[in-house]
Amino acid sequence: MEQMDGLQVTDCERCGDLVDSRSRIVDGTGPPEADLLFVGEAPGAQEDADGEPFVGRSGDVLDDALREAGLDRGDVRITNCVRCRPPDNRDPRQAELANCRPYLEREIELVDPELIVTLGKVPAEHLLERDVAVTSEAGDVFDPEIGGQRRELLVSVHPAATLYDRSQADTFDDAIATAADYTDEDSGQRRLGDF
Repeated sequence: MEQMDGLQVTDCERCGDLVDSRSRIVDGTGPPEADLLFVGEAPGAQEDADGEPFVGRSGDVLDDALREAGLDRGDVRITNCVRCRPPDNRDPRQAELANCRPYLEREIELVDPELIVTLGKVPAEHLLERDVAVTSEAGDVFDPEIGGQRRELLVSVHPAATLYDRSQADTFDDAIATAADYTDEDSGQRRLGDF
C-alpha cells in the first residue's frame, strides 16, 4: 500500500529491487515552503543509512556551494527523483523513476518553489523529459510543465562531479550562485551575508 502524508512517503512497495535494497524511504528535507528545491537522482549508501538526501561527500560539496552563494542548507529543500536506494548504487531505472514521479510531483506542488535545481543528468532528463548535455546546459533555466504546471528549472552538474573532475567546480558553483538569485529575502529565507 503506497501512502504519502504531506511531504513524507510513509509506505511504498512499488519497486521490488528498491524495496529489497533500502533500509528506509529517504524523503526530502528542508522547509516545506522553500524558494529553492534541489532534486538529485536517488539516495546512496550514506543517505540510506542517515535517512537524509545529500549527506556524505556530495552533501559537503553542496553545503559549501550554498554557503559560498550566501545560503544556508536549512533554508532550501533537498529531495531525490527516487526515494529508495538502488542496489549497487546503480542509476534508477525508467520504471522506478516513473513509480516515484507522483511523489516528486506532489512534493513540488506542496513546496511550490521559485526554482527547481536538478543535480546531475538523471534528474535533469527526468524532469525535462529529454536528453540533457548537463555540462554545457549547467546554469541554464527552462520552464517545463511538471504536474500540470509550468515550473522554472535550472540544470546543474552533480556535486560529486566536482570531486572527480575539478574543472566542474566552477560550473557547479556558478549554477548554485544563479539559483541563489531566485531566493526571496522577504520570505524569511536568510542569506548568510545578512548576519
